[in-house]
Amino acid sequence: MNEKKEKKIVYTGINKLFRSDNVQILWDSLHDGTIREFLDDWKWIFSYSKKYRWIVVFYTVLGIVGSTMSIGSAYVSRVLINIIVGQQHEKLGMLVALMIGMMLFSLALNSINSYINARISIYVNNDIQAGIFDRIMDARWKELSNYPSGDLLNRFNGDVGTIAANAINWIPNLVINIYTFIATFVVLWRMDYAMALIAFLSAPILLGLSRFIMRRMKEYRKRVLELNSKMMSFEVETFYNFDMIKSFGIFGYYSKKLREWQQRYKRFNLDYNKFEIKSNILLTLVSSVVSMAAFAYCLYRLWTGQIMYGDMTFFLQQRSALSNRFNSLVATIPGMLNSSVSAHRIRELIDLPREEHDPKNAELLEEQRGSGITVSVNDITFGYDERKNVYENSEFKVSSGEIVAIMAESGGGKTTLIRLLLGMLEPQEGNVTLKSGSGNEFPMNSDMRRFFAYVPQGNTLFSGTIADNMRMVNEEASDEEVIGALKTACAWEFIEQMPDGINSVLGERGRGLSEGQAQRISIARALLRNAPILLLDEATSALDRDTEERVLHNIMESHPDRLIILSTHRPAALKLCDRIYRIGEGKMGEITSEEAQTLNERISSADTRNKREEYPAELSMPMTPPEKDTVKNNTDEGWWNT
Repeated sequence: MNEKKEKKIVYTGINKLFRSDNVQILWDSLHDGTIREFLDDWKWIFSYSKKYRWIVVFYTVLGIVGSTMSIGSAYVSRVLINIIVGQQHEKLGMLVALMIGMMLFSLALNSINSYINARISIYVNNDIQAGIFDRIMDARWKELSNYPSGDLLNRFNGDVGTIAANAINWIPNLVINIYTFIATFVVLWRMDYAMALIAFLSAPILLGLSRFIMRRMKEYRKRVLELNSKMMSFEVETFYNFDMIKSFGIFGYYSKKLREWQQRYKRFNLDYNKFEIKSNILLTLVSSVVSMAAFAYCLYRLWTGQIMYGDMTFFLQQRSALSNRFNSLVATIPGMLNSSVSAHRIRELIDLPREEHDPKNAELLEEQRGSGITVSVNDITFGYDERKNVYENSEFKVSSGEIVAIMAESGGGKTTLIRLLLGMLEPQEGNVTLKSGSGNEFPMNSDMRRFFAYVPQGNTLFSGTIADNMRMVNEEASDEEVIGALKTACAWEFIEQMPDGINSVLGERGRGLSEGQAQRISIARALLRNAPILLLDEATSALDRDTEERVLHNIMESHPDRLIILSTHRPAALKLCDRIYRIGEGKMGEITSEEAQTLNERISSADTRNKREEYPAELSMPMTPPEKDTVKNNTDEGWWNT
């Protein structure tokens, strides 16, 4: 087995008694220098909560007052019991009224604390999430693509939630717990130092036992969660590939697999439940022994007349409270460490390199766009890693009014070129520029994307209405403009047949539409953006020949001055192009129609062997298989190529 073994934690000092992994991690960090990282993480957490500092102070004061009232209420209860037992009725009414008043006041304080806590946690959670979302959206694509989408979601939701739950509460709760622990101990000490010592010493005994049990329960729980994750993955994959399972008629196989997973899940959960029952019995027995010892001491004191019945009740109550506060104090360490780990994971995303911005030049080019635009790739060299370059010293130029095709074998770099044109990737050498008809040249950056409309491969529709999907690129577009773009993309012919037209609701990923219909809506959405440059990355791969030709003719007729770059090798599209560029062996060059036909035959042959792209798979765009209307007319060579 090549699996890396986890480093075993060695418990040292007083932690040999508690055997807490979190306490040991914190203690070790003080010696190996990583405490600096821990402090930096918490400094970052506090940067979000500092604007609520006065509310935090108020929350802390309320907590201290509430704890004082709780101790005071217990003390009044002690006096009240002693008065009743001693039949001293003079002060009975006053004490009952005082106790009820303190109880109501304490209840009000706890309610206010709970409300403030929930309110601030929501604010902090929203602040952090909004900030993280903006930074993720503005991170450079290449570095961000190293993080799987599941990991990003886990950090965005789980880690942010952990931080928000502790960012405001940690210091107030620590202060309140310390104050309450000391106040309770002092009150008990003043009553009877032996009682105070019994209460103080019983807390770590119960804590040590509970830590041992919790560690074992954590191991069980981890196994159950791991199995639950695997079972969930099986369910997600099954439902995602539902069409394939139905078409092959193999639902019986998956039904059997589901029951196998259920059996494993049942066994693990029942084992976990048995351990919980045994642990609860042991913990209850030990707790009872400790409580009985304290109770026996109180009975002895009561029997000998050294204390009254109310004193015994107060002592037993406060002994339990002292133990709970001790546990709460120790429990702050795991929460503190968990928040630090979550903060570190979030900071990794925040520290990702940001995209280049140049709004001033973008506005200047906007003023000059009427004179035409030229896209230039100037002597670029680019590779995803050091092993191989996709491009070396390559050139490419397209001007307004031209339609240019990009051809390459699978993995040759068509999509990479589009990402370079959009400024999502930055070349190691050379640059990509936009040049206005007035002669001004501007380097490509994220703000220049306003001049591009992009139709990527596959299905890129969202749940919601068709109008919502269209207007996400142009929020102010009227219904007439939306319908006009749909007509140009030959999508209105099927949308107008829907009962609600452009207000028809689509499911996730455009469920309810065929692949070809979804592709036409995507093209219409790009047209609605009204950008001078249109990028089509295999955007007509799911259309039949006639529809493809009509769509491309409509685009050129409605916007003759638009610059169109399409990644394709379908003959129906190629014959409409002014020029054809070939990408191969790290170079880009213009080729003739005859060379394009020869290359198309090679590509079709290679793709039938399912040749994979050579650059890293995680950096490639997925291709969604075409649905029924895709194969209406597939006489074109290479119709299933990406």
